[in-house]
Amino acid sequence: MVTVQTTMPWEKTAMDKYNKMLRLIPVFHRGLAKEVVNKKAEANAHERRSAQVEEQDIVRAFLTEVPKAFYSLMIRIMDEVGFDYGSTRPAVGGARSPFIEESNHPERTTSKSEE
Repeated sequence: MVTVQTTMPWEKTAMDKYNKMLRLIPVFHRGLAKEVVNKKAEANAHERRSAQVEEQDIVRAFLTEVPKAFYSLMIRIMDEVGFDYGSTRPAVGGARSPFIEESNHPERTTSKSEE
């Protein structure tokens, strides 16, 4: 099992999925992913004023912190462990990850006036 260091409570099902996902990430990326995603997931929970980290916080952390080169692998692993990444919305204030391609998010459309 992958040891996850936390500073706040994590919802059990979300933590179980996260641990399973970490085990599926290639070993040479696992430590970095764990460190970055742990911090960002907890920051996301704090941002939502939640008492615990939930699935949406973990998914948002992966979507915003994982480099674009690993996006397709991350999505395949999320599918395998059962993370619901399709319902995850952009961060508060409309911030979007520079690593996410717009074509992967059909809920976001850009009009000519926004370009």
